[in-house]
Amino acid sequence: QVQLVESGGGLVQAGGSLRLSCAASGRAIGRYFMGWFRQAPGKEREFVASISRGASGTYYLDSVKGRFTISRDNAKNTVYLQMTSLKPEDTAVYYCAADSSLTAGPGRVEGQYDYWGQGTQVTVSL
Repeated sequence: QVQLVESGGGLVQAGGSLRLSCAASGRAIGRYFMGWFRQAPGKEREFVASISRGASGTYYLDSVKGRFTISRDNAKNTVYLQMTSLKPEDTAVYYCAADSSLTAGPGRVEGQYDYWGQGTQVTVSL
């Protein structure tokens, strides 16, 4: 099994930036397709971004394209989500997830992921 711990969330003004990290332990993340999801209050959890094992493929929610960048450092066993030009509608709990199947992408379906972190809160104020 792999354990995932997110960090880097916080309170930021609109237009600001944050970088979320997802540190994995237990197994090397190089074997996992990785994703970021988010859940805003009163809403269902939604896909934000995903990245293939070798980082050759990245996929994004349309509303974050050009603002968010997902990356991974398999040597550090960490996945990142760089968020820029943040908007109040980006406010949510952000979750990191790992998919142990042979998924090549795009990884938009929550049910395909086997492991989840506990989430980190991102709040964007006006």
